[in-house]
Amino acid sequence: MPLIAIVIAALAIGVEQFVQWKLGPMGIIAFLAVAIGIKAKNTMIGGIGAVVLVMLLAQSG
Repeated sequence: MPLIAIVIAALAIGVEQFVQWKLGPMGIIAFLAVAIGIKAKNTMIGGIGAVVLVMLLAQSG
């Protein structure tokens, strides 16, 4: 079980670093909004974060 937790944590850190490298600080804020929305089961916060991420990805593409 601890190995799975370490792998998941490493994956989360890797995704966060990729978002920060690719999309900058606004990408991190959007990523955190999605994570907080999922954790708190708040669809509004998660939806806002998802929309911002999609807009950033469409802009950088």
